Amino acid sequence: MKLICGQLIWFEGDPLRQGLGVARHLAHGAVLVNAGRIVARGEAAALRAAHPHVPAIDHGNALISAGFVDAHVHYPQTAIVASWGKRLIDWLNSYTFPEEARFADPAYAAAIADRYLDLVLARGTTTVCTYATIHPASVDAIFAAAQARGLRLFAGKTCMDRNAPENLRDTAQSAYDDSKALLEKWQGTDRLGYVITPRFSPTSTPEQLSALGMLWREYPDCLMQTHLSEQTDEIAWVRDLFPQSRDYLDTYEAQGLLREGAVFGHAIHLTEREKSRLAEAGASVVHCPTSNTFIGSGLFDMTLAQTLPVGLATDTGGGSSFSMLRTMAAAYEVAQLRGQSLHPAQLWWLATMGSARALKADHQIGNIAPGMEADLVVIDLASTPAIAQASARADDLWQAIFPTIMMGDDRAVQCVYVAGQQVMGKSSSSA
Repeated sequence: MKLICGQLIWFEGDPLRQGLGVARHLAHGAVLVNAGRIVARGEAAALRAAHPHVPAIDHGNALISAGFVDAHVHYPQTAIVASWGKRLIDWLNSYTFPEEARFADPAYAAAIADRYLDLVLARGTTTVCTYATIHPASVDAIFAAAQARGLRLFAGKTCMDRNAPENLRDTAQSAYDDSKALLEKWQGTDRLGYVITPRFSPTSTPEQLSALGMLWREYPDCLMQTHLSEQTDEIAWVRDLFPQSRDYLDTYEAQGLLREGAVFGHAIHLTEREKSRLAEAGASVVHCPTSNTFIGSGLFDMTLAQTLPVGLATDTGGGSSFSMLRTMAAAYEVAQLRGQSLHPAQLWWLATMGSARALKADHQIGNIAPGMEADLVVIDLASTPAIAQASARADDLWQAIFPTIMMGDDRAVQCVYVAGQQVMGKSSSSA
């Protein structure tokens, strides 16, 4: 048992739908943690008095938040982040597919998995939902690396049986068989969750999508992740490949891959029918702002958050940063270009509770509340001279946080706790 003290923020609801009043702040707060879970939160003085023999870790004026939740990533693309490219299909052929072929080597997969998790933990991210490659060893690698660090993590074998290099293609049957074996091995082990993962419709035949839909019916508690309406030329390609389908979403819907627990990355260029069906089905979408601008995909419409669970994601490696702070900044900038101003509280929600809700994990992670898992990030709101001077001029908490959102990097992450244990960061004073 321990007390972790500092400024606290948490949410009593969704600030995108219910207004900013659901965001909460304590200037001198504390979190009581025991056995990996949050037992209580409140004023530091009151919790210290109630638990006089519990060790207290004092982070001073630093901000304590739930750890960041990154709802859509490709950990195998760690080594190709920030590679110069053109459009999505060019980027896949030039960088993604050659790099993913290297994951046939389990040792390489394990090395990248370790590197990736260390990179994101250093930036305050405590949960990711990631694609692997077609190789089962790539799934084993990321789950084993997460298990060793005590992380809650979601992952799945990427399935592709067409429009990809021969060494990166499986079949409808092998995709089903491999995914089922991996699911039965990892789902529910420690803090791990398996995700059924067709890459996207252009690289899966209807037969493969149908096989994965069948698997999902057999294991309905899993998530399913894929891509949807990322670029206009991609949508045109889908139309050519699936002439029988009403739209891009219908290529999944017809094969049993649309319901609650479906997590669609990007979802930029949606038709009105697609928006309605996503909402009716209870599916989630994930905003990937640095990727969408880096590859020139388009501008996400945040008004979708009024009817759909919306997560936020770096989309490593199409995304150009491992940092959810940078991703929040990009989300703000994209919204500005659409005339949709996002408040700092809304951005922080998206990077924590919003992403957790998109992954159906908001009962476990993403907020500071009794019973939740104690994944926490401690943020220095004066991590650089430029940020410090801007924060010092702030009239309220959110104005003090906003410079860190817009200019912060890994220097802003003072400490990271996973299941109540410090795993990254500077030492703190104890009492």
